[in-house]
Amino acid sequence: MPALWMLFASFMFAAMGAGVKLASSLFSTSEIVMYRGIIGTLLLLPAIRLQGGTLRTAFPKEHLWRSIVGVVSLWLWFYAISALPLATAVTLNYMAPIWLSVWMLASGWWKGKDIPEWPLVLAVAMSFVGVTLVLQPAVATNQWLGGVVAIGSSVVAAMAYMQVRRLGQMGEPEYRVVFYFSATMAVAGLIGAPFENGVATPFHAVTPKGAALLLAIGIPALLAQIAMTRAYRVGKVLVIANLQYTGIVFSSLWSMFLWNDRFDWHVWTGMAVILCSGMAATFYNTRRTARGAVVKDTDPIASEA
Repeated sequence: MPALWMLFASFMFAAMGAGVKLASSLFSTSEIVMYRGIIGTLLLLPAIRLQGGTLRTAFPKEHLWRSIVGVVSLWLWFYAISALPLATAVTLNYMAPIWLSVWMLASGWWKGKDIPEWPLVLAVAMSFVGVTLVLQPAVATNQWLGGVVAIGSSVVAAMAYMQVRRLGQMGEPEYRVVFYFSATMAVAGLIGAPFENGVATPFHAVTPKGAALLLAIGIPALLAQIAMTRAYRVGKVLVIANLQYTGIVFSSLWSMFLWNDRFDWHVWTGMAVILCSGMAATFYNTRRTARGAVVKDTDPIASEA
């Protein structure tokens, strides 16, 4: 059952990505971020109240930093989804655990405390080979900017994950972290949307089709977060963490089904290399995490940053 929860979460996150790509023809990236935040906030608030939770926190600065970093990563990822084939954008975003591993290796080497684990070093090196393969078609079709933005999103996402872990170690419940993240999304998108193109631009009208697409972004994202949390609570961390990489498979299927995308051997090989490298990195990042640990104590890769 935990595996099914994680597979469902991965499918929902991939569905959210498809919704973002479809909505990008109707709304700017900042507007999508704004509506994603509004929907998440409105859905979370009554749930928190019903469960007797509180939004009062002793760590407002930590929440603010985590939310800002997370919103930047999400904005970059949503932009990349609009500029690249869905499967390519999602695959590059899954580089976040690799950057976490790079940080761990560099930190251990600098402090002289940890001996580099060569399988992990190899996984990191191979991941960059995978990125080169995945990006070949994008560079050939002059979509290189979207590729660079997607990689940048994964770098910032790694920073956000480290801040999520820190808040967890401080004792902050996950619902509070997610709520403030959603609220910051709404505010940041509201402020940024009119000026995204460098000049004052009115908000796009929300048509019935647009409203349906926005709901298709917000609701799957929330369901995915709930399912992922459940999977981590009752399952083996290493198994659940690796199952998150099925998001690459689901995104590829959405990409082929909705946009008739077809990928050459460079992309498929690159996806496979990144998937295997990410699973190896996840193994080394989570192997000391005990069974039953919650999401905040692990390195989840599909939690939208």
